[in-house]
Amino acid sequence: MSADHPPGLDPDRLRALLDRERPGLVTGPLTGRLIEGGRSNLTYAVSDGTSKWVVRRPPLGHVLATAHDMRREHRVISALHPTDVPVPRPVLLCEDEEVLGAPFYVMEYVEGTPYRTADQLAPLGPERTRDAVLSLVDTLVELHAVDPAEVGLADFGRPEGFLDRQLRRWGKQLDASRNRDLAGIDELHATLGRSLPDSPAPAVVHGDYRLDNVLIGQDDRIEAILDWEMSTLGDPLTDLGLLVMYSQPLGMADSPVSTTAEAPGHPAPRELIERYAARSGRDVSDVNWYTAFAWFKLAVILEGIHYRYTLGQTVGRGFDRIGDLVPVFIDHGLTTLQEG
Repeated sequence: MSADHPPGLDPDRLRALLDRERPGLVTGPLTGRLIEGGRSNLTYAVSDGTSKWVVRRPPLGHVLATAHDMRREHRVISALHPTDVPVPRPVLLCEDEEVLGAPFYVMEYVEGTPYRTADQLAPLGPERTRDAVLSLVDTLVELHAVDPAEVGLADFGRPEGFLDRQLRRWGKQLDASRNRDLAGIDELHATLGRSLPDSPAPAVVHGDYRLDNVLIGQDDRIEAILDWEMSTLGDPLTDLGLLVMYSQPLGMADSPVSTTAEAPGHPAPRELIERYAARSGRDVSDVNWYTAFAWFKLAVILEGIHYRYTLGQTVGRGFDRIGDLVPVFIDHGLTTLQEG
């Protein structure tokens, strides 16, 4: 493969499509590079030498169409772009698989940094780190303030019974990757099921809202929220619970799962919860349930990765230690529920 032609992206075919659908947008030959690949959707940066765009498509030889639904991602950023929620400007959705071998969409390229680890945040210093994480909360409040019907997303999900369905879904995921005894995970699942909170009015839920899924610009403002593949209409407090979970130190040296919680200046979970409550006006008294659910969900995801690793289907750095992390997540989930 040449440097300007990564797998899954044919710049000449893409240019022909853009010239046809968006005449005048592209002013020279396109080159592309893979920004992010893996089990998730593939993301490419594409340039004509003057302007830059981003292309998102499913993984090569992708499996579940529902897990890699380009139309959903394109639809949600198109709906949110005119609002105060920072998302990249959508350019085009292409569902014709002849062009790149799978459906894909194109959006503007947004400059910014996704901070994945405490080490990456450290150079910002405590004050800027604190501001970045607090703006993460403020931006989540903006997202949850959008009226789905007003932006054409009234049918973007099925909010009725959302938590119950989520819990059953992740329970099924757990059963699909069971090949060892995991102390406490069934107790965590059952306790969550016995104490389902009453959901507030539904909102657009991101589904994987954390610091490394946003781009932070030069002035430490959030320039764009990325990775909308899990988005739906549902209980907004699931996003808050996940954010709170990622804001707690794992207490495991050199963990293969990154959280930014250990960065100097990172606000404590309690402050994030209080800020969200004050700015959104929502009742967050059940936040421990949502945080425990986030611990459970991540435990299931990690167990799935560990399961594939034991079958020899996943190779790479850190995968051999994922299995050790699962009991840590289960314990955190159980402890959080007891505190609730």
